[in-house]
Amino acid sequence: MKTELESGLADYMAGFDGENGPNVYFLANSQQQSRLLFEGSRTMIQKSPWLSDRFVPNRSEIRYPKTGGKIMAMSAEKSNKDGENVHFAVFDEIHEYQDYSLINVMKNSRGTRTQPLIVYITTAGYVLDGPLVDMVDQGHDTLSNYENDIDERTFYYLACLDNKEEVNDPTKWVKANPNIGLMQLADMISDFKNDRRVPARFADWLTKRFNIFSEVDELSFITPEILQKNKRHLDLKELLGRECVGGYDLSDTEDFTSACLEFPLDDGGVFILEHSWIPHARYERDKNPERIRKWEHDGDITIISGDYVDYSYVLDWFKEQAEKYNIVIIRYDYAKAIRLNKELIEAGFNTEVARQGFKTLGGPLQNFKELLLDGKVVFNEQSMFKWYLNNVHLRQDRNDNWLPTKTSQSRKIDGFAAALDAHVSVIDMLVEPTYDGPVSTFISFK
Repeated sequence: MKTELESGLADYMAGFDGENGPNVYFLANSQQQSRLLFEGSRTMIQKSPWLSDRFVPNRSEIRYPKTGGKIMAMSAEKSNKDGENVHFAVFDEIHEYQDYSLINVMKNSRGTRTQPLIVYITTAGYVLDGPLVDMVDQGHDTLSNYENDIDERTFYYLACLDNKEEVNDPTKWVKANPNIGLMQLADMISDFKNDRRVPARFADWLTKRFNIFSEVDELSFITPEILQKNKRHLDLKELLGRECVGGYDLSDTEDFTSACLEFPLDDGGVFILEHSWIPHARYERDKNPERIRKWEHDGDITIISGDYVDYSYVLDWFKEQAEKYNIVIIRYDYAKAIRLNKELIEAGFNTEVARQGFKTLGGPLQNFKELLLDGKVVFNEQSMFKWYLNNVHLRQDRNDNWLPTKTSQSRKIDGFAAALDAHVSVIDMLVEPTYDGPVSTFISFK
């Protein structure tokens, strides 16, 4: 339905919107996907005698001679996307987009147009740190604060279930499927009952039929719903002088390096202050340099000149933070940390190894997840730390214990690893006795 709607709208914008020489684009991550919309527009013209008398539909473009209008398909695969002079653009299935590169090129080319229009159409998807998640968050913010006139120039239409519990109630499905009256509902219900038992198939239902963002399987550490619970912000001035625990993850010097401070809060929650570093050579090789530049602009990461991260940057960061906060101890992974740990001790810090195994990390990992479930992890919605959280997967060892790992080689978890090392000590700072006598049990965080 949305494909047909946008195909017809593109025909109108190319010929009848009163614009001289309007350039109309169908855009997608792949050329094949963008061609689907283009072919829909061309078919509509070919089947209408009135439209076919006015348009000239070729294989590569559709022309409207009277206004000099053109309709074209383009994708992120196209290398040169400068100077497109957009009048109307349709971005299809933006849940697949990893970054804003194609979006920014098109938005920045509207300067000479008097009435440009950009449309984004998509289902939900599995990319939890891409442009679509940002747009959905902005849409919710705009619609829930309508009286504040946050964004009057954008029309948001979000058709989705309110939560995963509603997937089991077919009477709610119309929320995510406005055209459900045209569907074979009985067949849908039957297919859903069969597919929901297979995690990968169930995830596909969540994203494609119900427009709920989802990871592919049950081994993901966090979900979009859990992230929504942890959107609190805290002014850093309120933490001045407070006790905290440091943690760092050095990884390889040629890759991401992270350090953090974790503060136990009075309500039983924690605040995460995290910073990362990356060498310029590694930044240039990254598949998504635009995202790293955004993190740098936000102050979340420092791009270091050269081929590797000198660990003195981490040492200096802890020294700077120690002037503002009371760093009780710094926990670390022993691997690759011998020199830095020695320098931290010489600088006056207390340090202790956080051994990388279930015996040490299993309890803190479970407690950190419980804090997330309770909405008690505050990180001021730092986009880079959110990325780290989204990348965490769980793996099972030979003794059926669960430990964190990354979902792929390119999706890093260094910032989370640093926070988990710190949490080994913070968890004891959160526990309080239930009475004045001897303490024999831990208080539940559930």
